[in-house]
Amino acid sequence: MEVQIVVFDGFDELDVLGLYEPLKMAGFDTKLLSLEKQDFVTASHGLKVMVDGQIDMSKRPDVLCVPGGGWLSRSARGAYYESERGDILKVIKEFHKAGVTIAAVCTGALLVGKAGLLSARPAITNHGALDALRACGAKIAFARVVDDGDVVTAGGVTSSLDLGLWLIERFATEEKAREISKQLEYVRRGPIWRSDDHQGDS
Repeated sequence: MEVQIVVFDGFDELDVLGLYEPLKMAGFDTKLLSLEKQDFVTASHGLKVMVDGQIDMSKRPDVLCVPGGGWLSRSARGAYYESERGDILKVIKEFHKAGVTIAAVCTGALLVGKAGLLSARPAITNHGALDALRACGAKIAFARVVDDGDVVTAGGVTSSLDLGLWLIERFATEEKAREISKQLEYVRRGPIWRSDDHQGDS
């Protein structure tokens, strides 16, 4: 099971680390990859993170994880800047088109929306960015994690842990997710919205 987490200057630290640790603990092949060739990226609060390499469109993972960071403040670097620059939107669109599951946390959902993948689809993001998510055409589903099959979104920054644990449950087992949750001493928060549970909803 290969997971690529795309990182860029200005990403929110917890968006990424809350995903990375449980996924690695579960034995998923999890990599931090940058959009550009660079040895490290600098996160929104100044943490410098070494990357495993650069995104390669010919090497598709099972899941691509997209963090947020800096959107609400329109920071000089971060998710909003990357949405304006456009490279990350191309990566999201091309991987999704190739069958990769896209999973976004916090305002990373807005990057997925700007890539055109949330029109008339259920999604969630940081509560301070719900209007921006609606402007992308999404239907707000008030849940901690919203799983609509090939696109999964999660709420504010700490929901990265819940997203990571949900991906473990979905792609491994519920028992494995419980095991990792116990090791992290983290009580999972819900609810989880699943498209399987809402077939036929209007």
